[in-house]
Amino acid sequence: MQIPKRKSQMLRAVDNDEVIFLTPDAIFRLKRERERLDKVERPQAVRDVAEARQKGDLSENAEYQEARARLSRLQSRIFNIDERSKRAKPIEKQTSGRVGLGSTVVLNHGGKKQTYLLVGPHEADILRGRISHLSPLGAALLDHVVNDVVRIQTEQGEKEYTIISVS
Repeated sequence: MQIPKRKSQMLRAVDNDEVIFLTPDAIFRLKRERERLDKVERPQAVRDVAEARQKGDLSENAEYQEARARLSRLQSRIFNIDERSKRAKPIEKQTSGRVGLGSTVVLNHGGKKQTYLLVGPHEADILRGRISHLSPLGAALLDHVVNDVVRIQTEQGEKEYTIISVS
């Protein structure tokens, strides 16, 4: 029996010096979040630390300790965004008719239509119809074309998907 991995475990396995595939929208959101953290959140956190520092004994000053912890979390988040941005590579829309990163794929599975966008693991969100190209289904779909039948093995048995469209 295979134990499912948490998303954070999968991301850590991918997060070394490898390229991070992100949609242009995700890259834009990262830049916007970095700006907000740098221009709004961090200055406020620094002010909070300074104000709390003035309130006396730092060893027993819970407000100071919390302000420092918040500032540390913000610095860590900014560092994380910077690292991801350095390695980010925009996903280009596929025009070959084959399934690849950035493709929107409509599948028929058991008579039901399902639509997915193939993205990198950092953007995967099954509830929003975004699957990673490293997931079992995403990996199986890669390089296939319309009318191909793709089969994947799951704990419930083999599942079959027919590709209706690729865009």
